[in-house]
Amino acid sequence: MNTKIALVTGASSGIGEATAKRLAQAGFKVYGTSRRGAQAGRRAYEMLALDVTSDASVQEAVACVMRLEGRIDLLVNNAGFGVAPAGAEESSIAQAQSIFDTNFFGVVRMTRAVLPHMRAQGGGRVINIGSVLGFLPMPYGALYAATKHAIEGYSESLDHELRNWGIRSVVVEPAYTKTPFDANLLEPDAKLEAYREVRTAMARRIGEVMEGAEGPDVVADTVLKAALAVRPKLRYTAGGLAARLRLLRTFAPAGVMDSGIRKDLRLA
Repeated sequence: MNTKIALVTGASSGIGEATAKRLAQAGFKVYGTSRRGAQAGRRAYEMLALDVTSDASVQEAVACVMRLEGRIDLLVNNAGFGVAPAGAEESSIAQAQSIFDTNFFGVVRMTRAVLPHMRAQGGGRVINIGSVLGFLPMPYGALYAATKHAIEGYSESLDHELRNWGIRSVVVEPAYTKTPFDANLLEPDAKLEAYREVRTAMARRIGEVMEGAEGPDVVADTVLKAALAVRPKLRYTAGGLAARLRLLRTFAPAGVMDSGIRKDLRLA
């Protein structure tokens, strides 16, 4: 069996790094990306410089992999960032546009760059790292949740469009995951005194939850499962908490979910 070629965005740390390592261990030839490109230290995969907010950077990275390997069998769209817990109106329009440009339009740019090659080779798989917040909105995390909702809709529509070429589009949905991502959240850029108290309380509560969160290897194992599945599902939850939340969202009455969210986050 020929070695399959994988391209993983945001692979310098966290979920992206764990995913790139896991795919390499499973026999994929992996190219990871980050804005900084190759860094000091030995890795089981190659690193390329790539800014998912730049059309030119995306095209250059994809063209580089195609020159080196002649094909791309798997794209894992992982690059993204979040804003620290805050009211939705505490982020400027510029900040809102910035998070969408990376988290959602970055996925669109990467997918558009890779799909012509996958169609030409007659197969491929696109795995988008979503979130439980893509089906379960989080108070004081509205913008990040909105980007993940967008990924859910985009990915499912794409999957229907691409099946005739042997290409599938999948979403992996983690819950809280202990990674550097959570330690490097952007602060909202339009803070309001009205939200100061709840903003502080939410940050404290998220910190408590993160203490018991699962590590990125759980997500990486789920990505590998989705990558190798002969008949992949549209969505894969990653980890026990994510699976429970998906079950609750599917079967619990709306009022029960509403009160459960507020109780868990200790909202009055």
